[in-house]
Amino acid sequence: MSLDSLKSAIPDYAKDLKLNLGSVIGNSPLPEQQLWGAVLATAIASRSPIVLRELEPEAKANLSPEAYTAAKAAAAVMAMNNVFYRTRHLLSDHEYGTLRAGLRMNVIGNPGVDKVDFELWSFAVSAINGCGMCLDSHEQVLRKAGVDRETIQEAFKIAAVVEAVGATLDAEAVLAQ
Repeated sequence: MSLDSLKSAIPDYAKDLKLNLGSVIGNSPLPEQQLWGAVLATAIASRSPIVLRELEPEAKANLSPEAYTAAKAAAAVMAMNNVFYRTRHLLSDHEYGTLRAGLRMNVIGNPGVDKVDFELWSFAVSAINGCGMCLDSHEQVLRKAGVDRETIQEAFKIAAVVEAVGATLDAEAVLAQ
């Protein structure tokens, strides 16, 4: 179970995905914790059993127990927040934006790891889940913390490739039945 076995499972017609997966993970300029936290959080967000099964062991091996838990927490809380805030944003009745959310999201304030890392992982999950409001919010927090655009782009490149690999391999699994 590894990045290499995941790459070898990608069909020839998706060679670009294979190359991109190797590049965004294998040649990432991100520090190990940011990289593997983003990989784990986006693997969870992709909802692909194949991707999660193959990438989780390497993520766990490259993360501290606290970072491993925080990356999973980012995926969990953003699964909720992305639906809530995307819906609030898409509704034509803007009065919903004035209502109290009433949802607990304490982990955002105290993630157990560097706040920048958690924000980057939350941003990457939001890219997969398509919440523009959350993307803007997390990007602004990251930029205010001094994170450059290139680092932020690395996070959404990881999200894009992990999501595409998951969609491709899950489709192949269904078609093979």
